Amino acid sequence: MNKIRTFGDRVWLVLKGLAMGAANKVPGVSGGMVAFVAGFYEEFIYSLQKFNAKAFKLFINGRFKSFWNYVNGRFLGLLILGMVISYFSVSKILDYFIIHYELYVWSAFFGMIIGSIYYVAKDFGDWNRKYLLYLLSGIIAGVSISFLEPAQQNNNLIFVFFCGIIGVSGMTLPGLSGSFILILLGNYVLLLVDSVNALFDTIAEILQWDFSFWDDAGRMELLKVLIVFSLGSLTGLVSLSHFLGFLLKHYKKATFAVIIGFITGSLGVVWPWKHKEFETDANGNVLFDANGKEIITGYERYLPSEFSLETFLAIFFIIVGVLLVLSLEMYQKRKNRSNG
Repeated sequence: MNKIRTFGDRVWLVLKGLAMGAANKVPGVSGGMVAFVAGFYEEFIYSLQKFNAKAFKLFINGRFKSFWNYVNGRFLGLLILGMVISYFSVSKILDYFIIHYELYVWSAFFGMIIGSIYYVAKDFGDWNRKYLLYLLSGIIAGVSISFLEPAQQNNNLIFVFFCGIIGVSGMTLPGLSGSFILILLGNYVLLLVDSVNALFDTIAEILQWDFSFWDDAGRMELLKVLIVFSLGSLTGLVSLSHFLGFLLKHYKKATFAVIIGFITGSLGVVWPWKHKEFETDANGNVLFDANGKEIITGYERYLPSEFSLETFLAIFFIIVGVLLVLSLEMYQKRKNRSNG
């Protein structure tokens, strides 16, 4: 495990958490991919693996310092701090840009994923027939997921708990977007927009000593949904990390080959040039969900037919996305040399 020596290391780790949190909220991008590119994916998985029977025993016996050290608490704590800050800051900024500059945001993410594919694949080593088959399996799975049709919103708490387990996959599986999975399950808006905004509004009201939300049935329902979703996410995070830790320990190259395939397959999700397809009634009128938002049923992807300023800027942001990932790689190399 990398040692967190300086204040700069702590700040950098919080920033990585910010990036992971923002990525987890954007359909088509995964926090696990951020961890992979930033060079702390394996430490993240192995740290989560430490939440086991021994950790539980240390905690129950009141040996909190030993528990904190055993689970690599400083590392995880700073990452989680960054993710929490992200949900109330960076992710809201991203929401604004996706609404107003959607093409350019998707272009930047598309470039970042291309850069990520290069970053992950360059040190893989020899590609024999077996690993190429794993790669192809990952690509097929990624592409298949990207073309599934979204379901309808469902606030049943058992289903919400299941969404938490599945949705957190983006934290641990690079290339598999947890937020996109939530879109497919029909609960993206409910779990990552409405319930998070409800929590934000509730905290703001409490700070103003306003407890009127207690009598707001809609607000309380959203908060209940968020709590159940969080419990599901925690369950999924720990269980998936144990599974992935086992794979990385015993089948590292095969796991990496599938991950590279997943990342490649996810390019279809973030293809910049696409039109949203909405659910309509028999008369062709667009239908809205309970929150007044259009119900998206899928995307129609297309190639730009003319080289306009908009197309030029989209290509420019693709290049920016690629360069951003490569600059992170160069930073990580310099950091490793200075620590070595």
